[in-house]
Amino acid sequence: MKKAYSVTGIVLILIIGAFFILRGEGDIIESTNIMAELSLTSSAFSVGESIPTVYTCDGDNTSPPLEISGVSDNAKSLVLIMDDPDIPEVVKTSRGIEKFDHWVLFNLPTNTTALAPNYSGEGVLGINSAGEAKYTGPCPPTEYEPTQHRYIFQLYELDTELDLTSKATQEEVRNAMRGHILQKVELMGLYDRSN
Repeated sequence: MKKAYSVTGIVLILIIGAFFILRGEGDIIESTNIMAELSLTSSAFSVGESIPTVYTCDGDNTSPPLEISGVSDNAKSLVLIMDDPDIPEVVKTSRGIEKFDHWVLFNLPTNTTALAPNYSGEGVLGINSAGEAKYTGPCPPTEYEPTQHRYIFQLYELDTELDLTSKATQEEVRNAMRGHILQKVELMGLYDRSN
């Protein structure tokens, strides 16, 4: 009988943990709707495909087209963060970072359904890891392995607007989002300059 209670307790803890914790960075989801409907896609590449050169440092360095759908009625703003988790260890050590932030965009209106290439519409640009308030395209250094990096576009739906300025960093944006995330979705593309 005690064993049955123990197993039931463990299962209950796992269910509660899965309900509140979103994969990835442990973002807390405030919504009771765990069936995320939020969607982020691109007409330029699909999940796991190569990002076209035009959207990188080897091309025009413009942001790719993105399409958004499934924003819930109680959302107040959207946040988009693009980062590279595959930066070389030497860069991580020298700059004291774990990821290179390529794009930080917050307070996007909830009726946003598309971000055109080289997006310059509504929303507030935060500071990326290059120290600039703009999109910086994929540019993996060819002298380090792996030469192919993952670029992860993360879209967050929030129950508030963020009280931050355009000088806000990705870390400041993430801290301000805590406790306000309703849904999150990711789109991952690849880029390799050694080809």
